[in-house]
Amino acid sequence: MDQQRVVNIEIREQTGKGVSRQLRSKGLVPAVVYGKGIDPVPVSLNPKELVAAIAAGGGQNTLLTLKGGGSLDGNMAIIADMFLDPLKNTLRHVDLHRVNLAEKVRVEVKINLMGTAAGVKEGGLLDFTMHAVEIECLPTQIPEHIDVDITDLALGHSVHVGDLQLASGVKLLTDPRASVVSVLGKAKEEAPSAE
Repeated sequence: MDQQRVVNIEIREQTGKGVSRQLRSKGLVPAVVYGKGIDPVPVSLNPKELVAAIAAGGGQNTLLTLKGGGSLDGNMAIIADMFLDPLKNTLRHVDLHRVNLAEKVRVEVKINLMGTAAGVKEGGLLDFTMHAVEIECLPTQIPEHIDVDITDLALGHSVHVGDLQLASGVKLLTDPRASVVSVLGKAKEEAPSAE
C-alpha cells in the first residue's frame, strides 16, 4: 500500500460552524464521508496529508485509503468536492465519496494538451473550450488525465470528445460531438493567378 495515498481521519461527534472553526485552529479540516449504503459520516483530517496524497496520485481523482475512523478504517474513497477559502486559498471542507473497487464510478478527468498545433504556427488562435470530460469506470481505472496530441491540428479544425483515446473499460459520458479544442482563423487566400 502506497503510504502517500493514505489519509488519516477521525470521526467528529459534533458538527457546526463553531466545531469547524475549532478544527481549523488546530490545523485540521472538517470533512464528510458518504457513499452507497452508508449515512454521511462527519470526520476531520489533516489538509497537508490530503494535499500530499493528491500530489502523489492522480489529482482530485486519487484513490485514497482511509485510516482510523472506526468502521471507515481501510475503506477507499475519492474526493467528491473540495471547498477553498476564496481569500486565503486554504482548504475549508472536503467531501469524500467512499467507493467499492468492484463498482464503477462517474468522475471528471482533466484534458492535457500536448504539442503546438500546426494551425497556430500558421497564425491561428487555439480555442481550448473543454478542460475536462465526464467518464465512468472502476475506481482503479481512473486516469490521472487524458492526453490530446494537437500537433497536427490545422486551421479551422477541431478535436471532439469522440476523438479522445481512452483505455479499455473507460466509458465516455460527455457528448462525443462536443468540441474540446479548435484552431480558429482563416487560411491565407492565394493571389489569383494571371491568365
